[in-house]
Amino acid sequence: MVFESLSEKLQNALGKLKGKGKINEKDLDAALREVRLALLEADVNFKVVKDFIKRIKERALGAEVMESLTPGQQVVKIVNDELTALMGEKEEKLEFASSPPTVILMCGLQGAGKTTTTGKLAGLLKKQGKRPLLVACDVYRPAAIKQLEVVGEKVSVPVFSMGDKNNPVDIAKAALEHGKKHGNDVIIVDTAGRLHIDEELMEEIVNIKATVKPKETLLVLDAMTGQDAVNVAESFNERLGITGVILTKLDGDARGGAALSIRAVINKPIKFVGMGEKADQLEPFHPDRMASRILGMGDVLSLIEKAQAGIDEKKAIELEKKMRTAQFTFDDFLDQLEQMKKMGPLDELLGMIPGMNSKALKGLDLNPKDLIKTEAIIKSMTKRERDNPDVIDSSRRKRIAAGSGTTVSDVNRLLKQFKETKKMMKKFSEMSKGPKKKGKIGFPFF
Repeated sequence: MVFESLSEKLQNALGKLKGKGKINEKDLDAALREVRLALLEADVNFKVVKDFIKRIKERALGAEVMESLTPGQQVVKIVNDELTALMGEKEEKLEFASSPPTVILMCGLQGAGKTTTTGKLAGLLKKQGKRPLLVACDVYRPAAIKQLEVVGEKVSVPVFSMGDKNNPVDIAKAALEHGKKHGNDVIIVDTAGRLHIDEELMEEIVNIKATVKPKETLLVLDAMTGQDAVNVAESFNERLGITGVILTKLDGDARGGAALSIRAVINKPIKFVGMGEKADQLEPFHPDRMASRILGMGDVLSLIEKAQAGIDEKKAIELEKKMRTAQFTFDDFLDQLEQMKKMGPLDELLGMIPGMNSKALKGLDLNPKDLIKTEAIIKSMTKRERDNPDVIDSSRRKRIAAGSGTTVSDVNRLLKQFKETKKMMKKFSEMSKGPKKKGKIGFPFF
């Protein structure tokens, strides 16, 4: 779950106010003290925390809370509003040049995931109908060019390279001409990462920027470095004038300091966040949705977007018909598993459901290996067995268990679940009367 520790502490602090019919200044101070400590422990900039708490207290002591019938809920709403404002109010999209190509310059320290993120961004833009070109300008780090070629291949985006013996400024200039000739409308330049703010390398990237005149200069930062990430952002912004930030490793044990401090400290937006290692795990940053998730209010819009991207419309309609007539088979379930995997980790999806906070998720066993095991069992069945599980006797169960690397009890458990699901579907179809609206459905086993 995103910012799990911070999220839990904030929810606990504000939860104490929720049930109160009336809130006095003493109650508010006690809750805000816990909020302040939670933010400081999350490595949020001290000045940012101070201003944040001050704004909440001023609003919370006003008429909108004191005269409210639900003062606790009003305080939570104020914290949500202020968290959203702190991270930038609304999604900040990439700006594109009025006449292509649009040049995007990527920069950052080594180890932040810059090259991988560069590839992910290219893949995301390709899905949006763009024709991106990746440019390998890191001639210093061993295998940096090869790494970019590998990530480019994963997202089916071409990579422009002149090897590691040429000057990066010349490479960037040649890439711009190449892109114009080949109809690339977005050119993403991957520059050398540095271990610290290196003056020589900084001068080089300043020269690249002056040569290719990027529309966007994006700084890639590791969210797990907390306050240090903000200091790095300040240094890069002073020299380069960055237009936005991409935070990586937000799916790790990031404390939240970077995400909650950057906008306030350097007045530059977070444009994207990296939510995992896979090529498609880069998402636009929505401050309002992130604030809601931190406070345990869920993120229904992102959940819907993931479902729309991951679920095949035709298959969903076909499956709906099968469910109504109780003709659902193990092959259909395999399809459901595949579509579900496209949506991302199960705990991340559940974290987007309102009220499903980190405490609730701790009690759930969300081991992705269980899904792999289920898939292996189904794939070890014959076509006849998948269509009609009733034919699976004890000898077939032993064969399926051996073929899938599982136990007979694992096979028995899955068959029982499947039988119960079909019973539930039959009852559902009997209860349903009249024509139903066609729509996307959920995953029957979850």
